[in-house]
Amino acid sequence: MSIFFSPLNPRIEDWRGQTVWLIGASTGIGRATASLLHAHGAHVVVSARNASALHEFVAEHPGAIALPLDVTDAVAVQSAALNLQARGRVDCVVYCAGHYRAMNATAIDLPDMLKHNSINYLGALHVLAALVPILQSQAVSKMGQRGHISLIGSVAGYRGLPQSLAYGPTKAAIANLAETLYLDMRPSQISVSLINPGFVDTPLTQQNAFKMPALMRTDDAARAMLQGWAKGAFEIHFPKKFTCWMKVLRILPNRLFFALAGRLKQA
Repeated sequence: MSIFFSPLNPRIEDWRGQTVWLIGASTGIGRATASLLHAHGAHVVVSARNASALHEFVAEHPGAIALPLDVTDAVAVQSAALNLQARGRVDCVVYCAGHYRAMNATAIDLPDMLKHNSINYLGALHVLAALVPILQSQAVSKMGQRGHISLIGSVAGYRGLPQSLAYGPTKAAIANLAETLYLDMRPSQISVSLINPGFVDTPLTQQNAFKMPALMRTDDAARAMLQGWAKGAFEIHFPKKFTCWMKVLRILPNRLFFALAGRLKQA
């Protein structure tokens, strides 16, 4: 029975001295998580396109490093990864970069759909292509791993939802990517986790015109992530009172799911 209860990843409970690269950390969940990790003694490296926001973060968090980066630029991502490698060990990378705008299939905006894909999914591939060889080359730490990769998904990736034509598929792709990574990276002693938030109060979700159930603050989301890493979880989802209901949707028969989703659309 222990196979059902043992952690899928090494528990990360002590962040002191660990180098964590957070990509998409100028605002929202990424920034809040970077701040909390810094408070726990991690060497935090923050990346995003907004260089001024990164430098403000560094000014407020002595010892942090700003590494401005556009994840859609594969060459720039490779250069940034090599920059970090030259500084020393990379213990954890958290891919937080994201783009969101509600979209319905009756009003397709192809350029924006492609922007979702470029940032939410292809950007993650650019990071993995640059970073995985670096992690594989590192020595095994005292926790028994060469590094940890954490990808930010969303419960919007569980099933197709109204107004999620552009966003949801990219997060479904991230979930599949994380599962495959976990299987492939385990022999290399590189751990992988998937973060699936519900509604968190960020500049992205503030665009929504509807009432968001169980809306969380970014600092609460960051704490939930650290708690998940401390448990050695593969999937870290929050808030449970919302995400557990979303998980039920995954197992419903299609007829019942579409009936319920249709009511959401009309609400």
